[in-house]
Amino acid sequence: QVELAESGGGLVQAGGSLRLSCASSGRSLSSYAMGWFRRAPGKEHDFVAAISRRGSNTAYGNSVKGRFTISRDNGKNTVFLQMNNLKSEDTAVYCCEARDIEQYREGYYYAGRTAYDYWGQGTQVTVSS
Repeated sequence: QVELAESGGGLVQAGGSLRLSCASSGRSLSSYAMGWFRRAPGKEHDFVAAISRRGSNTAYGNSVKGRFTISRDNGKNTVFLQMNNLKSEDTAVYCCEARDIEQYREGYYYAGRTAYDYWGQGTQVTVSS
């Protein structure tokens, strides 16, 4: 089992940057494919980014491509989301999620939220225009 805790959210002006972190306690994150999702008020969860176990493969939602970067440091049990050129429509609660995955699937990543086994409470990102 893994427990996830996000941090790094806050209030930023449009065009600014934030770096979110997702740290785990319990089992090492190196056994998990990871993803970031976001939920704006009154909307469904939106796929943001995903990364494979070792970080060799990544994927991004269309609305964040070219602006956001997902990365991970398995030695520190942490996954990051670097967000640049933020827009008001990026305002949401951002959650990281983990999927326990076999070593032979280490290159896999998942864009569907139902694929994940664990998730954190989320961190609020607010972008003012």
